[in-house]
Amino acid sequence: MKPRNLAIFLISSGLVLTATACGGDSESDAGGGVTITVACQPAKTAPKTRKAWDDDVAAFEKAHPGVKVKSTDQQPCYDPKTFAAKIAGGQMETVFVVPVTNYADVIAKKQAKDITGVTNLVKNYGDIKQEARDMVTEGGKVYGVPNVNYSVGLVYNRALFEKAGLDPETPPQTWDEVRAAAKKIADLGDGHVGFGEYGGGNTGGWHFAQSIFSRGGEMVVDGKAAFNSPEGKAVLQTLHDMRWEDNSTGSKVLIGWESLMQQMGAGKTGMMLGAPDVVTDVVQKFQGKVEDYGITGIPEGKASLTGGEAYMINPKANAAETKAAMQWIDFQFNTPGKGRHDYARGKANGDPVGVPNNDYMGDSPTGKEIIKLRNDNASLPVENYQTYIDKATSVTPKLEPPKAQELYAVLDVAMSAVLTRENADIDKLLSDAETKANKILAQG
Repeated sequence: MKPRNLAIFLISSGLVLTATACGGDSESDAGGGVTITVACQPAKTAPKTRKAWDDDVAAFEKAHPGVKVKSTDQQPCYDPKTFAAKIAGGQMETVFVVPVTNYADVIAKKQAKDITGVTNLVKNYGDIKQEARDMVTEGGKVYGVPNVNYSVGLVYNRALFEKAGLDPETPPQTWDEVRAAAKKIADLGDGHVGFGEYGGGNTGGWHFAQSIFSRGGEMVVDGKAAFNSPEGKAVLQTLHDMRWEDNSTGSKVLIGWESLMQQMGAGKTGMMLGAPDVVTDVVQKFQGKVEDYGITGIPEGKASLTGGEAYMINPKANAAETKAAMQWIDFQFNTPGKGRHDYARGKANGDPVGVPNNDYMGDSPTGKEIIKLRNDNASLPVENYQTYIDKATSVTPKLEPPKAQELYAVLDVAMSAVLTRENADIDKLLSDAETKANKILAQG
């Protein structure tokens, strides 16, 4: 999940032709009266990014006469509280975003179209990492186009580090160092928070998973909850002590993804867990200063949560809609120098170009071209992210656990408790969460 994270965009398309249930749509024509709906239009609070999106829509429509693209204005794009109901009710756009935790469920319930026969419309589909493509493939059939692949690190405000007497060139590498740095930032007063953390909206449990993985712990082993462990206790104990002994987490419990992003963008929070695209979101959506943010490896670095998203197509889409949708995905999200990979435009718009964001193409030819374009047009010193890049190759990637969103909701309770109750019983919190989690996992 990446409410974060993630910056997510989407699409869809249509024409009145015969629909097919299989992936054999590759010969249909997307021209002539096709309207596609596309999710995740950038927010009005990021006017330049929104205009770039709208310009891309116009360019795509010009290149594909007869195709009309309608954008859904919704931020954040993925909301775990409404996703299940929206997709079950058939209310999704023609093309919609799905986090990796929901791939299997969406595919099993036939809520995404089989696009096996039209993957060639995304010209560099074969350059996407094989492991990412495998996640959207079931029974030899393809149900989505992976478009995000990330691992978690520690995002930090370099300006606040300097203000607090910390060296932004040597960011924390252990949880003890994070705690010490957070206290110095909080000691600046005036509402400064050393380390920002969530306590609800499934984001609390999501960050619990990130933290326990970094310490070498596990969420689920052999189908049973494994987080009631020394590593799980350390996650909650550290957060409790930062809140009640150091006063470095702030007193407000943050619920949704946006709340911490807003706090980071306001320049009042020193550190948070997040993928590199957090830097992009903080700047583009929440008006953070581009020069202020850096990212380093996740504390301890024993493992890091990895995840991603894919674009899937509404099974109601007919052949022409499906073709136009795939062409939009190709144009907007997968073509070097175009759409989201138009780094020259991004630099001109003041975007934080240079962040090592979203390595879903790996070291394929497309991946290398994207990295070169990003670095050639960097508006930020790439050295701000070098420790993250250096450590990424040695950190074990961990996928989100089964029933992730449900487990995250369970662990929200524990995360919120240590942030709101000084006398919170950590052992009982973990034991109760374990019992609830095992009931969820037993349901299969």
